[in-house]
Amino acid sequence: MKTQHVSASNGSGLCPQRLRRITEHLERQYIEPGKLVGCQTLVARRGELAYVSSLGQMDRERSKPMREDTIFRIYSMTKPITSVALMMLYEQGLFQLNDPVHRIIPQWRDLQVYVAGEAIAMETRPAERPITFRHLLSHTGGLGYGGGLLPSGKLHPVDEAYRAQGVQHPADTLQTFVDKLARVPLRYTPGQHFIYSCSTDVCGHLVEALSGQTLDVFMRERIFEPLGMRDTAFSITPDKLDRFAAGYQRAAGKTLELVDDPAASLFARTPAFLSGGGGLLSTLHDYYRFCEMLRRGGELDGARLLGPRTLRLMTMNHLPGSAHLPAGTDLAQMAVGTFSETSNEGVGFGLGFATTLNEVAAGCFGGGDFFWGGFASTLFWVDPREDLVVLFLTQMIPSSTFNIRGQLKSLIYSAIID
Repeated sequence: MKTQHVSASNGSGLCPQRLRRITEHLERQYIEPGKLVGCQTLVARRGELAYVSSLGQMDRERSKPMREDTIFRIYSMTKPITSVALMMLYEQGLFQLNDPVHRIIPQWRDLQVYVAGEAIAMETRPAERPITFRHLLSHTGGLGYGGGLLPSGKLHPVDEAYRAQGVQHPADTLQTFVDKLARVPLRYTPGQHFIYSCSTDVCGHLVEALSGQTLDVFMRERIFEPLGMRDTAFSITPDKLDRFAAGYQRAAGKTLELVDDPAASLFARTPAFLSGGGGLLSTLHDYYRFCEMLRRGGELDGARLLGPRTLRLMTMNHLPGSAHLPAGTDLAQMAVGTFSETSNEGVGFGLGFATTLNEVAAGCFGGGDFFWGGFASTLFWVDPREDLVVLFLTQMIPSSTFNIRGQLKSLIYSAIID
């Protein structure tokens, strides 16, 4: 099944013939060989939709073709939305970036840092500085995801402690989640390194604590309804289930196995744990409206979520320096561990977004863009210099399998001809 709309005009500065190479590439390299069941791609420049395609199927087992209003698990593409939500409260003067988080989470006042030893007998020391709001928004607070492997292949002792405490258990609330984290040592002193982590789930808790609303209600009333994102939520209602894509995982034999059947999915139930780090469902056009708001400096169709200067601050590189590294260095020098939604060379990280600092080091176009992706191989980026928005949605775990972002950048930037 293929649906393709190419409507690039002279105003967009994009070549229609070159944009059609996106369809050819995705069909030849991914859909026909069965590496992906289906996918959607959107390219817009200067506010003009130039290319939209829906390829393959949304549900292989039921032979359902991909449709433009298909609903996807966006996993970590939830993080930029949660970060925007928290920074909306920053604009209300409710916190400053360098404020300690223990002002809101008092049980985090005396956190410990891992020094040595095994999980049952770890040596720790008091953290040299508290975790701040900036640390959480930029994944530099010393938290992890509970899955960090050592070179030996064993779990890091701190990650063993995450599992022992049941951090991010589906039955958790955001309050019980942060309570558990208070009992686990940090991997490092806050501000010392970058580890992709559950920090954005903590940001979701902070949204609730500061606003007095649950995260789902805050997002619906303050973000989704103003932007017209009608199909974005933490669960799917029965009337929309026929539009919900199936979830797949790449198996050892390089085949795709079904891991989340829409008819039996946990997403059909309202979750106890409202994951600001990875819990949302959305559609191509819903998330495009969120990206358009970002491209336009925080406003869309009269609904302003953020001021343009706040958004500019969020998309700057906030990675810290150290005794040996200057402030504003890249992930290649600051990141610990390999699990992330971006490569490290030439890439920085702001307040909820990664950003391309150096095209030469990164080996791709898009200097000054900001972006992120999701565990099921979804991705987006916004490029203010080129006035460009790109979205790619599919449902294949894990996202590290193929460098789809890099391939799309080659295809799309080479189609810009003005």
